[in-house]
Amino acid sequence: MSKHTLRAVIHVRDRVRIVGAALLVALSVQACSTSDRLSPEPAALTAKAVAIDLPNARFLPDEQTAELFAEGMSSAQREMLALNIDDPNKLPPANFLAISGGGDDGAFRAGLLVGWTESGQRPEFKIVTGVSTGSLIAPFAFLGPSYDQQLKDVYTTISAKDVFIERSFISAFIDDALSDTTPLFHLISKYLDKDMLADIAREYRKGRLLFVGTTYLDARRPVIWNIGAIAASGHPEAPELIRKILLASAAVPAAFPPVMIDVEVEDQRYQEMHVNGGAIAQLFLYPSEIGRMMTSSGVKRERHAYIIRNGRLGFDWSEVERTTLDIAGRAISTMIHTSGINDIFRVYMITKRDGVDFDLAFIESDFVSPPREGDFDPVYMNALYDYGYEKGQTPYRWKKSPPF
Repeated sequence: MSKHTLRAVIHVRDRVRIVGAALLVALSVQACSTSDRLSPEPAALTAKAVAIDLPNARFLPDEQTAELFAEGMSSAQREMLALNIDDPNKLPPANFLAISGGGDDGAFRAGLLVGWTESGQRPEFKIVTGVSTGSLIAPFAFLGPSYDQQLKDVYTTISAKDVFIERSFISAFIDDALSDTTPLFHLISKYLDKDMLADIAREYRKGRLLFVGTTYLDARRPVIWNIGAIAASGHPEAPELIRKILLASAAVPAAFPPVMIDVEVEDQRYQEMHVNGGAIAQLFLYPSEIGRMMTSSGVKRERHAYIIRNGRLGFDWSEVERTTLDIAGRAISTMIHTSGINDIFRVYMITKRDGVDFDLAFIESDFVSPPREGDFDPVYMNALYDYGYEKGQTPYRWKKSPPF
C-alpha cells in the first residue's frame, strides 16, 4: 500500500457533509443485502486447505515450515538438473529480488528494471517476490528482459480508468469497497496470457521460484502463493487463480474489493477472503524456511539480494488540520510508511543472518515530482518511469544498508 492509494479511502472526508443521509440509506438497504461468498474453512483446517488440488500452491509461512523447506529443496534439485550439475557447490551465484508495494510508484521499479537491462548488468533471479503493485511487476521481472516492453507499457500507458471504477459514496456502507477493480483484472488478464504462463512454468521447472504475498483476511494471516508451481500444474483453472492472486495482492482494503479464492479441505469447498499483502508486510525476501534450507545445506554459494521499494524512505512534513478524518488519515499513512521501513530493516537482518549480500533501491530526494492529477496519473508515472530508467541505465548505485 502507499499514501497515494490510501487517498481512495481518506478522500471520504470531502463528502462528510452527506454522511448522515448516506448512512440512513445504507441502514435501510443493509437489511436486504446478502454476503455473496461461501464460508471460509474452519480455523483448525486452514493449513490443510488447497487450491486447484495443488498442495504446494499456497503456504502459511508461520505454520507450513516443513512444506516450505521441501519446496526449497525441490527447487535446488530442479536447478541442478537443468544446469547438469552434480555438485551443489558448483552452482552459479543466486540472485533474489524483492519488490514492495507502492501503487502507481511501481513505475519507478519498472523503469529501473528496463534501465538495468540496458546497462548490461541485470542478472537472472533465482527467486522473485512481490507484494501489492510489486506482485503485478514480479512476473515481468521473473521472466527477464524479453518482457521489458510489456512492463514499460503497463506503467507508462495506463491511467486510473485502467485500474478502477469509482463507486458511489453509499458503497462505503453497503458494499465491499469504494471502487470496482474489474478494469485492473482485465489488465492483468491481458498480459498474463497463455504464453506468459507457459514461460513462468518453464522457469519453475528450471528451479526458479516466483512468490506473491496476500493477506488472508478471515484468518488475519499471510499467505505466500507459489505462482510457478500453479502455472506448471497444467490445471485448467490455474490461469484464473493466478490472475485472482495478483488482483488480491493489490487489493487495498476498503479502497479496492477483496478477492474470494476457492479452496478445498477434505472434499469440502470453501472461500477465503484475500486482500493486499501489504496489510501484513510490504515486501519479503524469501520464506524463512527456504533461508534455513540454504544455510543448513552447507553449500558454498554466492548470494545477492536486491530489494526495491516503490516509494521514498524519508519522512515528509505536512501540517495536519484539526479534524477527525485528517488526523486519522495522517496517522494511518504514517503507520503504513513506517511499516514499510521496518520491513526493509527486517530483510536487512535476514540477509546478515543468512550471509546474503544486501542491495537496496528506492525513490530518492533527487526525484522532482510533476504536478499530479490524482492516482495513476500518466504524467507522474511516466516521469517516475524515466527517473527509474535513468538510474538503472547508469548503472544504479545500490545502497548496501538501510540509510538510517
